[in-house]
Amino acid sequence: MPVRFLKAIAGVYLFRSTDEPFDGGRLESTSLERERKMAASLEVSHVACSANRAGPGVISWGRGALLAFGSCRSVILYDPQKRKVVGILNGHTERINCVKWIRRKDGSYETELISGGSDKVLILWEIQNEKLVNDVHLEGHTEAICALDAVYLRNENAVGSSLLIASAASDSTVKIWSRQETEVKCLQTLMFGNGFVMDVSLSFLPGNDIPVLACGGDDCRIHLYVQQAGEFQKSLLLHGHEDWIRGVEWAFCDGDLYLASCAQDCLIRIWKMHATSLFGEIQDEDTIRLKENVFTIKSSNGVDKSFAVTLDSVLAGHENWVYGVHWQPPYFKDGRMEQPMKLLSASMDKTVILWSPDDESGMWLEQVRIGEVGGNTLGFFDCQFSPDGSMILAHAFHGALHLWKQTSANKSEWTPEVMISGHFNCVQDVKWDPEGDFIISVGSDQTTRIFAPWKRENNPEQMVDLPEGATVPALGLSNKAVFEAADTTAQKTEEENLSNASRQYRENYFQPCSLSEPPTEDHLLQNTLWPETQKLYGHGYEIFCVACNNAGTVIASACKASKKEYAAIILWSTTTWKQLQSLPFHNLTVTQMSFSPNDKFLLAVSRDRNWSLWKSNHITPTESEPAFSLFAATGKNIAVHSRIIWTCDWTPDSNYFITGSRDKKVVIWGKCLTEENKDKDLGLIQPCSPVLDVGDSVTAISASHTLASDGSFIIAIGTECGKIHLYKWKPGNKKLPLSDWCNCVETDDSQSHTLAVKRLQWRKRVGRAGQDTAESSKWLQLVSCGADHCVKIFSINRHSL
Repeated sequence: MPVRFLKAIAGVYLFRSTDEPFDGGRLESTSLERERKMAASLEVSHVACSANRAGPGVISWGRGALLAFGSCRSVILYDPQKRKVVGILNGHTERINCVKWIRRKDGSYETELISGGSDKVLILWEIQNEKLVNDVHLEGHTEAICALDAVYLRNENAVGSSLLIASAASDSTVKIWSRQETEVKCLQTLMFGNGFVMDVSLSFLPGNDIPVLACGGDDCRIHLYVQQAGEFQKSLLLHGHEDWIRGVEWAFCDGDLYLASCAQDCLIRIWKMHATSLFGEIQDEDTIRLKENVFTIKSSNGVDKSFAVTLDSVLAGHENWVYGVHWQPPYFKDGRMEQPMKLLSASMDKTVILWSPDDESGMWLEQVRIGEVGGNTLGFFDCQFSPDGSMILAHAFHGALHLWKQTSANKSEWTPEVMISGHFNCVQDVKWDPEGDFIISVGSDQTTRIFAPWKRENNPEQMVDLPEGATVPALGLSNKAVFEAADTTAQKTEEENLSNASRQYRENYFQPCSLSEPPTEDHLLQNTLWPETQKLYGHGYEIFCVACNNAGTVIASACKASKKEYAAIILWSTTTWKQLQSLPFHNLTVTQMSFSPNDKFLLAVSRDRNWSLWKSNHITPTESEPAFSLFAATGKNIAVHSRIIWTCDWTPDSNYFITGSRDKKVVIWGKCLTEENKDKDLGLIQPCSPVLDVGDSVTAISASHTLASDGSFIIAIGTECGKIHLYKWKPGNKKLPLSDWCNCVETDDSQSHTLAVKRLQWRKRVGRAGQDTAESSKWLQLVSCGADHCVKIFSINRHSL
C-alpha cells in the first residue's frame, strides 16, 4: 500500500518531541551521577491516550495553557500549543473521575491542581515549570469521588496559602477540607441522606470574602451553603430543574454573582445573586418581577446582610441531557479582572453551544453550535474554554478530546484543530511496522489505531486501483471497500432515479479528502475505516494471540482454550488465505507466539507453564510455504517457570529466545543454531542464563535488534506494576552467578504505566521515527502499551547504556 494512501486513512498521529526530555528513570543506585546518566539515556518521546469516560469534570484547562485531564489512573498535562504531553502525574490507584486547576484571583498562572478518583482519595498536586514539586493525599470519603472544587481564602501567592476544598462522592456526602500553611484537614461533612451530589462549585458572596458553596444533586435542586462561624450552613434551595443536575459553576460580573446550572432536563439555568436590603423595597403593583429567594447571614463584624437569588435566564437549545456548563475565564483589562458574559455547554445531543447575551435586549442567544458528525458517537460529557477564549475543548463520551479554534477573519467561524488522541480502554498489543515508520495498536475499546510521524514528501506516488475507503452496511458485518468510480456511478444513478427508496436512503459514505495536517477526531471517526479483505475461520473460541513471519507468508493464530483440542496453533497462508497446518501441543491457552528473525523457528508460550519450539522444514520447489514440526519443548527436566508464561521474544541472531512469567522470572534459552541441533529433528534447548528475578510479574519482553556498544543484547522487560526495566545480557561465565545480566535503567513513576505493561517492541532501525539524521542514530526507540489505556514511545540513548 503506498504511503500516501496509508497516511491519509491511517488515523491517529504522532508528534515528534524536540524539546527537553522528561525526567529519566532511576536505578537502585542512589548516586547523583548515576541518576543523571539514566535521565540522559531514557526519554518519553510520545504519549497517546484519551480522557476517562467518567462524566463531566475530568478535564481542566489552566491559565498557563496546560490542559489537565484524567486518563485511567494518571493525570495528563498536555500543551495544546506545542501539541505534546509535558507531564504525567501518577498517584491514584483507581480511575480518576475529576480534575481541577485551582485558579488565582489575580489571574496569574496556576501552580496547584487537585484530582479525585474511584480510590476515594483526593490528591493536591503542586506543579512548578511543568514538574511535580509536591503532592498531598486527602483521605476520608468511603466511596468514589465524583466532583470537586477549590478556592484560595487569602494571599494565594504565599507559601502554604489558605485553601478551601469541597469534594462530593457517591457516599452521599460533601466534605469540606482546609489547607492552612502545610496542614490539610477535613473541616466538615455535609450529609445528603440517600441522595447524590453530582457537582459542586465554590465562590464568595458579592462584596464579601465569605465562601458560598453550590451543590447540584439528583433531587433536581441546587443546595446553597454559606460558611458561618467556620461551618457551612444551608441557606437556600433553588428549584426549577426537572431532572438530575449535572453541572454548576459560579462567575462574578459587575459586582453580582452568577450561577450557571445544567441538568438532564436538557435545560440550562442562569441564576443571579446580589446583595439586597434587609427590609426589601416597595414595588409598584403593576410591575412584573421574578420571585426573589432571599437569605440572611451574619458578616464577620456581626452585621446581618441579605442576599437575593433570582432566575436570570433559561437556555433551551439542546435536545438531550446537558452534562457540562462553564463560563469563559476572566481576564485582565484596564488593570482589573473582567468576566466575559459567555457560557459554554456540552450535551449528549453531540453538540457544544456557545451562549452570550444580546447587546440590545440582554436576552441570552446561541452564538455558535459545534459538535460531532456521524452515527458512531454518543455526545459530550464536558467542555472548556481556553484561557483567552479563542479555543473550545470538548470531551466526548468515548474519551476523545475535540478542539476548535476561532478564526481571525470571521469571529463566528470555528475550525477543528489537532488534538491528542488514543485508546479509551486497555491497549492489548502494539507493533512497529517492519520499516519502523509507524506503529499500530489494538485495544479493548474495539479500535485499531495507527500512529505515525506527520511528514509529507513531494515525491510522486503510484496508486493503482486502491479503494478510497470502506463502509459498513446497516445490516452487514463486513467492511466493504468503496472505489472512487463505483461511488461516482452510485451518485449518478441516485440522481437519475430518486424514486428508488434504496437509493434515497443509501449508506452515508465517508468523504475522501487530502490532508495537509494531522487528521482531526471527526475525520478519524468518519473517514478512516479500512476495507476488510479476508475472514479466517478455524478456532473454536475467541482469538488470543497472532503472529506473522518476517517474510509475510505465514500467519500463526491461537485462541483461548481450557482443553488441548482447542489450544492448537493454526498456520495460515497469506497467499491463498487457507489453513496450512495445525500444531497441537499445549493443554491451555497459548499466550504469545514469535517467529525467529530468520523465520526458521516458531516459539509459543502458554498458560500451561510450558513453551514449545517449532522448526520449519526446508521448502521444496513444489511447496510455497514451509511446514513446521516440533523441535523442542519444556520437559520435567528443564522446567523453570512455575506460573503462567506471559511473554517471549527472540534475540536478533535467532540463537536464543527469552521467556517471562508471572513467577517474576526471566530466562534465556538456547542455543538453537548450534551444530548439534542443526540437523536434528528434536533439539536440545537449555537455559543459557541464570534465572533473573525482576521482583514483579513479567508481562512483556522485547529484545532490541541493535546491540549495545559492548556487544550485549539489549532486553526490555515490562511488569504487572507498570514499570519497564532495561537489561543488557550476553553469555557470561557460568561460575559467576548473574554475571551476564546488567541492569541499565528503569522507568520512574512519571514514565511508567499505572497498570500492567501488555506489550513491548523495539524499532528495528536506529534513530527516531521521522528524524532520519546522523545525530538521531544514537537513539533506539521502544514502544509500549498497557492496561492503563496508554501507548508510549521511549527513546533510549544506546551509547549511555
